[in-house]
Amino acid sequence: MSYYLSTHMHETFEDAMPQVERALADQGFGIVTRIDMSATFKDKLGKDFKPYTILGACNPEAAHAALQLEDKVGTMLPCNVIVQQVHKGLVEVAAIDPVASMQAIDNPDLDRAAREIRNKLAAAIDMLGG
Repeated sequence: MSYYLSTHMHETFEDAMPQVERALADQGFGIVTRIDMSATFKDKLGKDFKPYTILGACNPEAAHAALQLEDKVGTMLPCNVIVQQVHKGLVEVAAIDPVASMQAIDNPDLDRAAREIRNKLAAAIDMLGG
């Protein structure tokens, strides 16, 4: 089992970002964190890096339900979605597969919840390129 879901977009990085955010919003996710890795590496290390952003996507209703089932599941929240420039005009979008990431937790109710979130993330990925 792969630990992520992904697709490629024939877009510039700058044009892809709002499309990714819209696709996630359409599936009920808000962006609660945004980490610009290229800016971080430049600032902290003085090194250049390709455009690469980690979005922390959260479906508040699902997160609340998951925390009711397993209070330590917060260590795996929010769902990380990366947007990275592969080369000029090609962007990869990849999201964590919550089913894969939560395999270590023996809770059938949480497994069902993770599958629902995987379906929503997969739908967002499909909207971006399939």
